[in-house]
Amino acid sequence: MNQTLTGRRAAAPARPLLRAARLPLLALSALVLAACSSTPLPPWPSQTAETGTPRQGRVVPPPLGTAGPRDAAPPSAVTVTPVEPAPTLSTQAAPAPLSAVEARFADPSGRYDTPGLAEGRRAFTTNAELAQWLGRLGAAAPGGHTKAQVLNFGRSQRGTPLPALVLTRAGGTDVAALEASGRPTVLLMGQQHGDEPASAEALLIMARELAPGGLLEPMLDAINVIVVPRANPDGAESGQHLTASGTDLDQDHLALRTPEAQALARLVRNYRPIAIIDAHEYPVHSLLAERAGVLPRADLLLQRATTANLPEFMTKAAMEWYHDPMVKALTGAGLTQDWYFTPEQTDGGALRLAMGSTAADSARNVNGLKNAVSLRIDSRGADLDRSQIQRRVHAHVTALTSALRSTVEKAASLESVRSYEAREIASQACRGDLVVRAQGTPLQRELIGIDPQTGADRPLHLQWDSTLQLQTTLRRARPCGYWLAASAGDAVQRLRWLGVQVLRVAEPGAVLADLYEQAGGERGEGLQLATRRGTIDVPEGSYYVPMNQTLANLAAAALEPDTRGSYYAHQLVGGLQDTARVMANPPLVFEEMD
Repeated sequence: MNQTLTGRRAAAPARPLLRAARLPLLALSALVLAACSSTPLPPWPSQTAETGTPRQGRVVPPPLGTAGPRDAAPPSAVTVTPVEPAPTLSTQAAPAPLSAVEARFADPSGRYDTPGLAEGRRAFTTNAELAQWLGRLGAAAPGGHTKAQVLNFGRSQRGTPLPALVLTRAGGTDVAALEASGRPTVLLMGQQHGDEPASAEALLIMARELAPGGLLEPMLDAINVIVVPRANPDGAESGQHLTASGTDLDQDHLALRTPEAQALARLVRNYRPIAIIDAHEYPVHSLLAERAGVLPRADLLLQRATTANLPEFMTKAAMEWYHDPMVKALTGAGLTQDWYFTPEQTDGGALRLAMGSTAADSARNVNGLKNAVSLRIDSRGADLDRSQIQRRVHAHVTALTSALRSTVEKAASLESVRSYEAREIASQACRGDLVVRAQGTPLQRELIGIDPQTGADRPLHLQWDSTLQLQTTLRRARPCGYWLAASAGDAVQRLRWLGVQVLRVAEPGAVLADLYEQAGGERGEGLQLATRRGTIDVPEGSYYVPMNQTLANLAAAALEPDTRGSYYAHQLVGGLQDTARVMANPPLVFEEMD
């Protein structure tokens, strides 16, 4: 579609044993667009193959755990050890036959091995084993071309370190070195929920294969990668969904009440990844089984960011450059996929399927408002313990590898699009409208489930609340900025952790503003507000959040009092009198904050 806009291995972890003798690397052509030096965005690249002189391709491996064509030349630097059949003991009992459902979810041809995936193991990889795994990968690459460095970017509520592995071929692994490399950075994160173990196991595999000697290491010629295998170590240790305080970490990426969410926010602020993939698991046994008598069949559920005020072209990139190739990769690996959904019961008792929320509180939506490609992926089996674990890990590895490949192929285009979006968002201050609330669109769709007795497909026709199509329920004029009282220091701190620019008022003055007045309801989603325009006095020491900045839409999600997850709803802003919408460029003197 063409359109133009204006305006180390010493004691290193064992490599996975893959039954294919070798995995050939696949050469893929990289589409390179000229850097954007002016406001117009380059024409959107066509999905069809370009004609003319072929461009030099980058060497990119296929998804891990898959065998390439038998006649393909093997890679010269990577040898994969075939799995030898285990000896059969005459006294060993024959395995029980698989159920009709289990037979649909066979293990992949290649076996993945991490501490938690070892044969005969009951527990998944512990926090100590995870730290040791990453530490060995980092220790195995001192001074080499590929750098792998462990970064402990925070601590959990119980004091457990939050480790990430930074993988790059830049001059170093710090923020400045990655920025200087000119390569986009991808963040892969998992296990925000402690009872979703396959995500962390898969990310340990990804970390190893991106490290020196790994099958995915060649990708680091074009991108940098940060791997956070386990965002919620306390929950993982206890097998609990929530953090130690009982907070759902995945609903805390705007309010930042937990140290885990705060640490992730600072990591994203500092390294500015252009793509963020959030790996989860979903339960097999749910209302679908209780109310409709079927089991879900998708190996992986996918969803991009779906909240109000997302950057248009980064959203388009998430669909065309990431989601669609990911679907193709999963299908090619013999894996099934669908949009992310949860089964819910309507007020009338009917069963419906709801896609991921429009609220700007999840990692998926908050990172989308940071102008990154943001995707959530869920493997099938949060409640299956170790059953089908190899296939669950394989689904994640296939999808994550596809996301990295997409970034390699579209690196230059992604940077051009994000640069355009940054300028476009900042230029909207004081102009047009801002969507304060939006909801999904109720549709009908057919969902194919699995009959738990026969294992056969069973179609269902259900209400489908699609958040791919948003309906605006509340909009206001876009302000020039937001004023916050000096007492709103907690809100200011969180905005700064998110990367939002906040200015301190250095001298008293007056501004034209819309004041909020409560018209009904209470703090939270039921709050009803009216606005009244007037001139207000602005004291020294209070704060101003300008909207002529890249993260303006993220700031609005936090500071409009009647958004879900707003700082007023979370009592980070004391009262409605402590904030106002500034409706003209303020004639104030500001000072930068430390």
